[in-house]
Amino acid sequence: MTDVKLFSGTTSKYLAEKIVDYYGLPLGRLKTQQFSDGEMQANIQESVRGAYTFFIQSTYAPSDNLMELLLMIDAARRASAGYIVAVIPYYGYARQDRKDKPRVAIGAKLIANLLIAAGANRIMTMDLHADQIQGFFDIPVDHLRSEAIFFPYLEEQDTSNVIFASPDVGSTKRARAYAQHFQTGLVICDKYRKKANEVAEMTVIGEVTGKDVILVDDIIDTAGTLCRAAKILIEKGANSVRAFCTHPVLSGPAYDRLEASEHLSELVVTDTLPLQKTCSKIKVVSAAKLFSRAIRNTHEHRSISALFIED
Repeated sequence: MTDVKLFSGTTSKYLAEKIVDYYGLPLGRLKTQQFSDGEMQANIQESVRGAYTFFIQSTYAPSDNLMELLLMIDAARRASAGYIVAVIPYYGYARQDRKDKPRVAIGAKLIANLLIAAGANRIMTMDLHADQIQGFFDIPVDHLRSEAIFFPYLEEQDTSNVIFASPDVGSTKRARAYAQHFQTGLVICDKYRKKANEVAEMTVIGEVTGKDVILVDDIIDTAGTLCRAAKILIEKGANSVRAFCTHPVLSGPAYDRLEASEHLSELVVTDTLPLQKTCSKIKVVSAAKLFSRAIRNTHEHRSISALFIED
């Protein structure tokens, strides 16, 4: 079987180190040089000729993270790597998946084009903002599900009085998967925005009186929607409100909002993105083991969906 080489971008090394620890291989030697004007150059410092080569890097802000990933992939292609997989725990620009107004870019498709042009043979990611982004690629996409991490975490707790909620209509499918798995009810918080990152109005569809509500979403950015939903759910009679969100973007006033919220008791996230600050309400559950198993299954030509889809 061909060799496996695992490399990490600069800002995802905290996660890559945990992934390779589960996998049982050291991180490959790679150096990213930055010139005084900010230009980067990626240099793979060991042979990858003919090898299954995995590059681990989330493409969150700043855009240097994306550029570094593209340069690493290009370097591997020019070094005759046998098969190149971009492991992108958090796929940035995924919220730009369509033209929702005139004369706007479809950023998710542009990033897909760039990754393919750089030389990626396969993409591995988790909880895309919209499932249809997989169709932007003309190469295989392994779309991992955070349910494989969150379900076992919840199964260790008492869920007899739990009901699941979607903080907006777009997350309904995700929340329904939790409700079906735990055989409980589903509530939808319908929000209306006047502009990005600012919720104008929100209404609750469903009954939450006396229930312990768990909000489910893929991304938490400024935490405005989540904190607003938690407040409304408590006002509607919920006993408590927690949230499970895969990608902790947590920009702008997010940390302050979470700490100040009297209604949200806990936020459980994965480590696809690093936390920029500490917060007493945030609990991190690692995605490293899931990615390690997915990488091994890819190399050994075994099923990826078997890691998170029940028979």
